[in-house]
Amino acid sequence: MIPPETLVMFFTASLLLALAPGPDNMFVLTQAAVRGWRAGLAITLGLCTGLFVHTAAVAFGVAAIIQASTLAFTGLKLIGAAYLLCLAWQAFRAPVESLERTTKSAMVLFPLYRRGIVMNITNPKVSIFFLAFLPQFADPSRGPLAIQMVILGIVFMIAAVLVFTLFSVASDAIGSRLRSSPSVQIYMNKIAGIIFVGLAVKLVFAKR
Repeated sequence: MIPPETLVMFFTASLLLALAPGPDNMFVLTQAAVRGWRAGLAITLGLCTGLFVHTAAVAFGVAAIIQASTLAFTGLKLIGAAYLLCLAWQAFRAPVESLERTTKSAMVLFPLYRRGIVMNITNPKVSIFFLAFLPQFADPSRGPLAIQMVILGIVFMIAAVLVFTLFSVASDAIGSRLRSSPSVQIYMNKIAGIIFVGLAVKLVFAKR
C-alpha cells in the first residue's frame, strides 16, 4: 500500500492545488455568496462526486483515450462549455428574492449537487490533470495501480472538501450582508453569469 509519508505529501499538494484559483473554487465562491454556504457545500460534494468519475477514468485508462483522441476531448469540452453558458443565462435572468426566500431556496440542494457533478464531469482537463498528477505518487511495487489511484483520488477529494467548505463559509459570511439589498442581488447574479461565460470561453479554448 501507499506509505503514510507519501499520502501526507500528496494531501499537502492537494490542499495547495485546491487553494489555487480555478474554475471549481470560483464556482463554489460565487454560488455560496449568492445562495449561502449550504449551496456551496452541495456544489462541492457534487464536484467531488465528479472526481470519482475522473479517478475511475485514470484508474482504468479512459483518461488516456480522451487525451489521445482529439474528437473525444473536443466533444466533451464543448458539452461542458454549453452547460456553463446555460448556467450563465439562468444567472442573468435570476429574479430578485427576499433574504428569507433565498435562504430557504438554498435548502433545495440536490439540483446544486447535480450541477457540480455535471460541471466537473464535462471538463476533460480534470481527467488529464489526474492522469498526470496521480501516477507520480503511485508505485507498481506497492500493489495494483488501480487501487492506489482510487486511494489517491479519495485523498484529493477530502482535501478539496475541506478547502471548498472554508471557501463556502467565508463567501456566505460576506454574501449574507449583500443579499439583503435587491440591487446588490442583481449585480451578484450578473457577476455570477459573467464568471460562467468566462469559464465557458476558457474551456472552449482549452488545449490538452
